[in-house]
Amino acid sequence: MIKRISVKDLKLGMFVQELHSSWINHPFWKSKFLLEDPDDLKKLQTSGVNEISIDLDRSVVAPEPKPETVQPVVVSSAKAPPQKSKHVSLHEELSRARDLCNRSREAVISMFREARMGKTISATSVNTVVDQIVMSVERHPQALISLARLKTSDDYSYMHSVAVSAMMVALATEMGHDKQQIQEAGAAGLLHDLGKVAVPDAILNKPGALSEEEFVVIKTHPVKGAEILSGVEGVRPNVVDACLHHHEKMNGTGYPHGTQGEEISLLARMTAICDVYDAITSNRPYKNGWCPAESLQRMMQWKGHFDPAIFQVFVKTVGIYPNGSLVRLGSQRLAVVVDQSSRNILNPKVKIFFSLRSSLPLTPLVVDLSSPSVEDKIEAREPRENWNFPYLDELWQSED
Repeated sequence: MIKRISVKDLKLGMFVQELHSSWINHPFWKSKFLLEDPDDLKKLQTSGVNEISIDLDRSVVAPEPKPETVQPVVVSSAKAPPQKSKHVSLHEELSRARDLCNRSREAVISMFREARMGKTISATSVNTVVDQIVMSVERHPQALISLARLKTSDDYSYMHSVAVSAMMVALATEMGHDKQQIQEAGAAGLLHDLGKVAVPDAILNKPGALSEEEFVVIKTHPVKGAEILSGVEGVRPNVVDACLHHHEKMNGTGYPHGTQGEEISLLARMTAICDVYDAITSNRPYKNGWCPAESLQRMMQWKGHFDPAIFQVFVKTVGIYPNGSLVRLGSQRLAVVVDQSSRNILNPKVKIFFSLRSSLPLTPLVVDLSSPSVEDKIEAREPRENWNFPYLDELWQSED
């Protein structure tokens, strides 16, 4: 039996059937779950969601909370768990992220070279790179993701792996995954395209549409990658599965097995989204990448391709208007998105730099559109190709 109640009446042990709110407002990547965690209850009560439907048949009786008692202090010689990296500003993290991009690129080149020569790649090397990516994302989730997107077409094969790994870590974190799951997500992103070492460069770098025969060869890379990873000690089965199934689609029209819906593993469904987003926003030998905001809009229209619940969290992760997006404000000024706002993903921080009324550049000004004191809002995204602004990427990366 489904009952609609006020969020104020929600209690632990109730099965949440539906959140009566836009997905942008609520803090969960799924809308049906048994409410067991006090932190989740608190998130719901402070999220702005007013009403919730619960399934009485799937709810359980929540135990009464026991009165708090003072626990004795236990002295342990065990090593304390590692502390999370301290959150820093975007610009503070960008310099470290640039160095990490270079080091990660070299590590991926080495891994691909070893695999191409038939040698076993090192799981330790993979974990070392992923650890560094996790720490960067903890310090600021947007820095590495934004920089890794700015790859050249020559660097695509290697930096694509770094970019997808960073997005997977950020996505897993946003979805509330634990440390091991976040590590697995990063490894899946780093290794998902390893099977492309078995595809001739002439096909991978072809400056034009692939023939039917060439596409058949390309479609072998998930199986080849899984075969390589299956022989690597220390690579978890979930990671191998994500490599094998990251081109499957929810409607069953993907490859290599035509798996559909939740038969596709969670990690593979996550990898599919991050892989496609980075691919379509990157410059390739045969085409220039789409702008980030346009890419999200197009992906949203591909019905049956992605898991819609995970895609919603992905949009929260990178932002409705990802860093580097060119936007037109209601004040008829152009701005570039420089960072996401913790208050509202529809109103990021932007750097205003051009007046449409006078057709003249302005002294760059950073504005947090989510601030209550700011009345200006985004009116629309602007296609970069419509404007001759060669310095947009430098503009959003520079602090002044």
